Amino acid sequence: QVQLVESGGGLVQAGGSLRLACAASGGTFSNYVMGWFRQAPGKEREFVAALRWDIRVYADSVKGRFTISRDNAKNTVYLQMNSLKPEDTAVYYCAAGQRFGRSRYDYDYWGQGTQVTVSS
Repeated sequence: QVQLVESGGGLVQAGGSLRLACAASGGTFSNYVMGWFRQAPGKEREFVAALRWDIRVYADSVKGRFTISRDNAKNTVYLQMNSLKPEDTAVYYCAAGQRFGRSRYDYDYWGQGTQVTVSS
C-alpha cells in the first residue's frame, strides 16, 4: 500500500510560482507512474501532468508553465508551477499507479490534496 502526502500549496498572485511536493511511502517509488490532478469547486477532477521514467505528459492548459519531476532517492514527485493564472485555482492531488495515462482511473493511490489559490 502506497501512501502519498502533498505539500506546498498556498495563496499566490497571478503570474507567480509555487512548487508542490508529494512524498511517497510504503512501496517501491521508482516502479510507479506518478501523476498530478486538480479539482476546482463544482468541477470534475482533471489531469494535469504525469511522469514515467523520463517521459512527461501535460494537459494543454498547463503545457509550458508547469513541470513535473521526481527524485527517486527522496521518494518525492514535484510539480513546479509558473505563470500561475486564477483558473489554476484548485485542490491539487498527487497520484501513483502502474498505467501511464490521463484518466483518474489509471491511478491506484491518491494523496489528500493541497489547495492552490491564485488571486487576480
